[in-house]
Amino acid sequence: MLNYITTFFIELWHLTLEMAPYLMLGFLFAGMLHVWFPQHKVNRFMGKHNLRSVFNASLIGVPLPLCSCGVIPAGISFYKNGASKGSAISFMTSTPQTGVDSILVTWSMLGLPLALIRPIIAMITGVFGGWWVNKGEKQKIISKPLDNENTQHIKGNKIIAMLRYAFIDFMGDIVKWLALGLLLAALIAVIVPDNFFSQHMTNPAYEYLFVILASIPLYVCATASVPIAAVLILKGISPGAALVFLMAGPATNAATITVIAQSLGKITFIKYLITIVVGAIASGLIIDYLLPSSWFVIEKSMNTHEHGILPEWLIWSSAIILTLLILYHLMKILGNLFSKESFKTREVKAGEKLDNPNVYVQGMDCKHCKMNIEKHLKQIEGVEAAEANEKTGYVSIQGEQVDIDKVQQQVKDLGYKLAGIIES
Repeated sequence: MLNYITTFFIELWHLTLEMAPYLMLGFLFAGMLHVWFPQHKVNRFMGKHNLRSVFNASLIGVPLPLCSCGVIPAGISFYKNGASKGSAISFMTSTPQTGVDSILVTWSMLGLPLALIRPIIAMITGVFGGWWVNKGEKQKIISKPLDNENTQHIKGNKIIAMLRYAFIDFMGDIVKWLALGLLLAALIAVIVPDNFFSQHMTNPAYEYLFVILASIPLYVCATASVPIAAVLILKGISPGAALVFLMAGPATNAATITVIAQSLGKITFIKYLITIVVGAIASGLIIDYLLPSSWFVIEKSMNTHEHGILPEWLIWSSAIILTLLILYHLMKILGNLFSKESFKTREVKAGEKLDNPNVYVQGMDCKHCKMNIEKHLKQIEGVEAAEANEKTGYVSIQGEQVDIDKVQQQVKDLGYKLAGIIES
């Protein structure tokens, strides 16, 4: 038992060493995108019912380091603010599959070919899915211009704002999934025998079926999926099947499935799911049967897989800083859980209108959730201001005779749940 525990922590540290420099660089890129390419600029490229808007949506989505919890409200927000349904689906297909941080980590752990192939496939599947959805839809009539009133201007020093978003806001949004991905990868490395898949799944179809069935309901962000895929390859799974996991795992999960079906319609959801599954399997088959297998060989010992381009001091310092940041955010999450504010709520009454209501919204997990809730509630007639707390679910709304039915519908359309009115 002690040997298993020791091996687990050794594997966990090796994975951290492998990922840390590229992940830290990816977080920096995330901060740069946030400060110099904010969401209101993105909206301008997605509003028309044509292939160009779909292409733009996918092109914008590929480098953005958003996980599913941030992609869902962002994509629905684009749609509600005038983007075509196809553009929204294109964005929600390509964005969670990849991102600057996951591309760099993929290069580090799985090699340059997969790091290049992954965003290309995300781009192709996004464009195809968006085009297919738009093909069956009438052109959307935009009743109001894209919302630029609530644009958030970066105040103060932009370098500080970039670092704060990269290592506080964005990292805080994905840290629990990142930690879970690392722990799961280390656990698989310890408990799954070497060459398990090559010995027990001799038919490649079984590998693909196994990965798809595991990926669709599972939540795993694009970056956290990389160490898991690396360990699976070392255990004997084919590189193509690993790619299926890399594409389908981040792009599909129970929350995404529910929100897309609810907000964009069941037909749109079916097209979305088919695009992801077929695109991932087709890409996996291409890798396994058409491309040179030597492109996808990874080292048996991950801690020696450094590509010879990074100095030892940078690898170790990045790993130490990353570990400290992860521990900081996890401690913060635990602290919030133990000190979570409790408040008394009551059920929403149909047709009621309230002055300055406070409501409890379930499902907010990140800063993007908070921003989207606030932005869309402000668009309701009579609402002067809205302030959400993603840690507690507490949303304070300012305005006279606010229609709670409209608030509830707006929250529902974004994929959250209005769980009650908070009583003072």
